[in-house]
Amino acid sequence: MYHSNYLNAIVQVDEFLLGTVLGEDAGIGPWSGLDADRCQGNASNGKARKVRVLVAKPTLNGHDREVRMAALTFLDAGFEVIYMGCRQTPEQILSAAIQEDVDLIGLNILDGEDGQYFPRVLELLKKNKAEDISVIGLGIFPTEDIHRLKDMGIKEIFEPDARPTDIIDWAGSNVRSR
Repeated sequence: MYHSNYLNAIVQVDEFLLGTVLGEDAGIGPWSGLDADRCQGNASNGKARKVRVLVAKPTLNGHDREVRMAALTFLDAGFEVIYMGCRQTPEQILSAAIQEDVDLIGLNILDGEDGQYFPRVLELLKKNKAEDISVIGLGIFPTEDIHRLKDMGIKEIFEPDARPTDIIDWAGSNVRSR
């Protein structure tokens, strides 16, 4: 699995930093008041399972603080998280998404890097008949790209000013287990 060892290694440090740097208003951590029931899906086999979220950074940029915070936001809210980290190709992301049976892919990018990665991930989802996996953008996006990405099939864009609770509220209302 992609998430267990690597994510556990960063969780302790990031939880400390999030609490120290962001404080109680951050909406992260035990003080967040997030409702874990929102991350429950409605699996077709009749047994509800948690919504599974894959979080990755498909760019060559190694600044991974935002993608780790996104993973922790979902994890803290009770979602199952598959954390892939940085420098992942669209093919690696798709392979992991299918293997891990995820319901949502969160891709973190910096300004202007979305042009090649988002279309490729969507193309691979379609090619592999996995279009029911929702894709969201996390990061910095040129204003002119946001509408283009949504028209292309990206379900939502969360820029740095989005509160963690905004992301969780959206996912809880718009994503169900497959």
